[in-house]
Amino acid sequence: MVDVNAPASADIVIVGGAVMGSSVAYHLASNPNFKGRVVVIEKDPTYTKCASALSAASIRQQFSTEVNIKISLYGISFLRNISEHLSIDGEAPSIDLHEGGYLYLETTPGAPVLTNTHQLQTALGADIVLYDQSALKQKFPWLYADDVVAASWGRTGEGWFDGWGLMQAFRKKARHLGVTFIDGEVVQIERSGARIEAVILKDGSRIACGAVLNAAGASGGRALAALAGLDIPVHAKKRCVFSFHCKGDVTDAPLLIDPTGTWCRPEGKRTAEGQQFICGGSPGEEDPDSQEFEVDWSLFEDIYWPSLAARIPAFEQIKPGRAWAGHYDMCALDHNAIIGRAMGYDNFYLANGFSGHGLQQSPAIGRGLAELLIHGAYQTLDLSALGHARVVENKPLHEANVI
Repeated sequence: MVDVNAPASADIVIVGGAVMGSSVAYHLASNPNFKGRVVVIEKDPTYTKCASALSAASIRQQFSTEVNIKISLYGISFLRNISEHLSIDGEAPSIDLHEGGYLYLETTPGAPVLTNTHQLQTALGADIVLYDQSALKQKFPWLYADDVVAASWGRTGEGWFDGWGLMQAFRKKARHLGVTFIDGEVVQIERSGARIEAVILKDGSRIACGAVLNAAGASGGRALAALAGLDIPVHAKKRCVFSFHCKGDVTDAPLLIDPTGTWCRPEGKRTAEGQQFICGGSPGEEDPDSQEFEVDWSLFEDIYWPSLAARIPAFEQIKPGRAWAGHYDMCALDHNAIIGRAMGYDNFYLANGFSGHGLQQSPAIGRGLAELLIHGAYQTLDLSALGHARVVENKPLHEANVI
């Protein structure tokens, strides 16, 4: 049965209503230069399987490319001042922002990259401190650091937050500003040459559109692009997150990135069981596409815990807790997002392949795509380095600091 509440047309149709789609919707609706109608289509209104809900929800400036650093510098400013942007009738959203910093550790092979990227980060205004081994041991005495040659820590501007809270805040404010959210799944795209004319939903509803933005995430971004006749190198990659408690003295812990690629950070307040931590990492060379949510406990038992216990001796005695699995929408070209107008199309736009960075990048990407849709060009921050052209031309944007 056709949804009688689905609009017949919209100026902009956004497919995917999680943090990225809702951020773009908010930025469009809050822009005084835009007077059109925005419709957001979301196939899973519970949002329980989306990356926004299952992410570790962190933000950092410790990237190696200028565009990614600037995106996160704006992102932390937005999160710090979220009440100015996303309050409704004087009620501010809560995202529980903790600026605990990222701490990157490097042995001899990786030390030059850390030093070089630190120069770029600080030149752009990021508050990143570079430590040698002696200073690192003094700052974080609970670390084993005899093999560490260099380390960098985000003194301010980096940390973690409530990703679900941010997504819901964008969504609620967008609705408050007049954006229409509908439950549905796009199963067909009507195309005439370089132009998208309409989207067809699973229930048969047809929505004519001035422009379409693909923000469908890991579960549908590539498939939606294919409906428009476009192949994008975006794949769903499963990532598992594990929690545990430690009673040992690991105070003021940041989000630590071990040279092995394993990461961990504190979660919540210390209790009688100790301090809770969460951890994860990349599964290694074998990283198949996946849409399932089964937790692979062997990753924790065989890889993550041994790596962390070697780095933080207090972690030799822990109490394992719950775990969950989610998905990165991984850009196979270079692990960077693909955003902006799709090459060869007049009105089809992309917001895909964020490779684990979507939550922290959502404020700047949402603002930028809204500007592009309204003005035909970026106004405040040039995001063209992340455009679709680099995919078509096979010119990857190399990012050294990939987690």
